[in-house]
Amino acid sequence: MAKNVKINHSDLSNEDLNQRLNDAQLRVKQHSFNHVITPLENPMQIRAERREVARLLTEVNKRKAAQSK
Repeated sequence: MAKNVKINHSDLSNEDLNQRLNDAQLRVKQHSFNHVITPLENPMQIRAERREVARLLTEVNKRKAAQSK
């Protein structure tokens, strides 16, 4: 089980940020699919992963907004 460790996403390069976003989105899909087939021991993992995706998307959108100014 993963611990709740907050990572400062602003220190990552754009490539690293996009890679982490893709990995997190893939984990959400895998956890959701696995949960349908066999219930997960800790279904809160799905929520934690969704929130991580949201944090990463927020950083991506913040960078896009800063570039457009």
